[in-house]
Amino acid sequence: MLNDQAIDGRANDPVPRLAAMPDIALTTLVLLCLAALVAGWIDAVVGGGGLLLLPALLIAFPTAPNGYVLGTNKAVAIVGTTGAAVTYARRTKVPVWTAVRVGLAALVGSSFGALFVTMISREVLRPLIIVVLVAVAAFVILRPSFGAKVADEDRAPLTRARILTAIVLVGGGIGFYDGLFGPGTGTFLVLALTAVLHLDLVTASATAKIVNVCTNAGALVTFALTGTVYWQLAALMALFNLTGGMIGARMALSKGSGFVRGVLLVVVLSMVAKLGWDQWA
Repeated sequence: MLNDQAIDGRANDPVPRLAAMPDIALTTLVLLCLAALVAGWIDAVVGGGGLLLLPALLIAFPTAPNGYVLGTNKAVAIVGTTGAAVTYARRTKVPVWTAVRVGLAALVGSSFGALFVTMISREVLRPLIIVVLVAVAAFVILRPSFGAKVADEDRAPLTRARILTAIVLVGGGIGFYDGLFGPGTGTFLVLALTAVLHLDLVTASATAKIVNVCTNAGALVTFALTGTVYWQLAALMALFNLTGGMIGARMALSKGSGFVRGVLLVVVLSMVAKLGWDQWA
């Protein structure tokens, strides 16, 4: 019988090999699929779909261990992010080789982050992330030219120093954060790539999708090896996430940096509100 408790008996197995599809109500399943659709759209435009998808999974499975929620989230997100990355790569000029190098560093970083996920309290991270996000929102508001589209001849060249900085700080640092905590990774990638590599917001968003595929892959491998992924549920939700991601990528490409900037501010401020509520409510 379907019920909202939603936890399969194997959730208590310390080292499960394959997590079965949990029993959930049909209405809960529909809402999870809708959340995956919207999260895919947000991720494709500017990142931050985890702001919606992770809370949805936590509400659906209130007694599940963190690993199951995070692992299933990664299995869903990687599909939508891959679809968005392919859509961007087909329709706009993306520094693919740079993105791959940053992505490989991010893959390693996210793998280590996933290993440390049970060792560091989220309560320690939330206040710091809130401060960073408020600073980001203020910067974007006060610098309206940030991430604006520029002509190819006016674009600053990608020097070795900037690429190395992106690999180490953006790839390794944000990758570690993604495996450890997660929400807002795509948004942080867009902002960091725009700042470090001097990309416009649309190109940075496209590049971030390739990097984000790698961060998701690194963390997902770790969760898969410990068996903490609800694969059947993830497969169903991933179809909706993929659809949302491809729609979001097409909208970002057609509407340009101004549209991405607006969505970015909404997502950042929403993240501040959500993390603040979790911290102090």
